[in-house]
Amino acid sequence: MHDLIINFTPTGMVPTKAMNPAVPISAMEIIEEVHQAYEEGITLVHLHARDEDGEPTYKREIYESIVTGIRDHCRDLVICLSLSGRNFNEFEKRSAPIELMPDMGSLTLSSLNFSTQASVNAPDMIMRLAEKMNEYGVHPELEIFDLGMIHYGKYLIQKKLLQPPYYFNIIFGNIAGMQTNFNAMGASLNELPENAYWAFGGIGGQQLQANAAAIAMGGGVRVGLEDNLYYDRNKSLLTTNIALIKRIKVLADIFERKIMTPTHFGNLGFYNSKRVR
Repeated sequence: MHDLIINFTPTGMVPTKAMNPAVPISAMEIIEEVHQAYEEGITLVHLHARDEDGEPTYKREIYESIVTGIRDHCRDLVICLSLSGRNFNEFEKRSAPIELMPDMGSLTLSSLNFSTQASVNAPDMIMRLAEKMNEYGVHPELEIFDLGMIHYGKYLIQKKLLQPPYYFNIIFGNIAGMQTNFNAMGASLNELPENAYWAFGGIGGQQLQANAAAIAMGGGVRVGLEDNLYYDRNKSLLTTNIALIKRIKVLADIFERKIMTPTHFGNLGFYNSKRVR
């Protein structure tokens, strides 16, 4: 059993301050939130950028300001930038953050539906993003919502577009994907390739359940306001990113799981291969 990976997801593409005032939107808010989370002991951060109107953006200059601000305070933190296709699906836009040479970039391994929106990830888009990440020394963060995505990941491994070690975010609770039950969890883990590190995430009320199961089963967690705005399943208490992280630390103590440091995770092969450290 390896140390506990905490993958922090502070913002996402959907949450707004109208939904929860604690959601960090501006570059400065995101930088400060990540700095606080780093002091709490996260392993890596998964970042989405917003424009001046609070809308999701791919723009390099905004991502660059966030990455630069984080690295000023948290030099060893593993940084993953979102390459999502939910709001824009042109390759030039989706791949623009790769050119900043983050440590990792998100790679969703198939198209999927959310409750009111689709995330389109055609095979040629996935392969082009993987090829560009390889060119820039960026390691894919593999996003999984159903078993077919794991199978497609293994197909890309066979084509040598993905290189070990592999990191899989397995996300439960989406209406069109796997739900948080032990059958789905066990099936997903059974299909992972060798040399795979994994974390469970959960949407909304399934976040705590997914995180707790992962901690008990020896995996990592994905946690933050991107996926869940509330502290309780009944949605009666809005939460904060730091409160969610502190709860993970309590669970880690209960299960005697040491939290993996960013340096440890990065040195496993997840730092950008061209990063100057």
